[in-house]
Amino acid sequence: MMKIFIVEDDDVISKLLKKKLEEWDFSVEISKDFRAVSKECLDYKPHLVLMDVNLSYKNGYYWTKKIREESTVPIIFISSASQNMDIVMAIQYGADDYLIKPIDMNVLIAKINAMLRRTYEFKMFCDEISVKEVSLDTKALTLSRGHSSVELTNTEKNILEELFNNKNKVVSRERLMEKCWNGDDFIDDNTLSVNMARIRKKIKELGIVDGILTKKGLGYYLNEEKFD
Repeated sequence: MMKIFIVEDDDVISKLLKKKLEEWDFSVEISKDFRAVSKECLDYKPHLVLMDVNLSYKNGYYWTKKIREESTVPIIFISSASQNMDIVMAIQYGADDYLIKPIDMNVLIAKINAMLRRTYEFKMFCDEISVKEVSLDTKALTLSRGHSSVELTNTEKNILEELFNNKNKVVSRERLMEKCWNGDDFIDDNTLSVNMARIRKKIKELGIVDGILTKKGLGYYLNEEKFD
């Protein structure tokens, strides 16, 4: 899951941004200490930063410069400052894009997605995804732990990829079925259950018991503590 860090000292705006971004399945953190923005950001390791200009301590230009000393994470400015010089300064200090308030959420989401595509080239769907000691190779169709590995079908890979990318969330049965079969009306709920049983058996071969748990009425989630 892609992570976004918000640097905005207006609680109403920051909470609205967080809510809207989470609806698009982003993981979102809001800066809490405006005297330590760069440390918070670097500790969180976001894939993208939304930065306001006018903050309660140092301004957004300052914190962008500090972040740029250690990271190339994409930074999009969101500000009511609309003069050309404000935009020029933001870019000079290391911003990648600039949006003027009031923010059109559709435009913001489009810019975020475009920025993530350009920057990471879909690394969120890279060949290898890891959860602790377990690695999923989406190209080789294998699941590995240490020196042991098991082979996967493409459907099993798709299910695990969705669970790995949402390791801290319950993934609904509907979402998994859409991921694997694109809403095919001829695929019933039992097909997912059969595939999940096979996956659990293969994970058990790697020494992991209860690695995938069921949330009754909702879906499935990774029992991450078992992946050590």
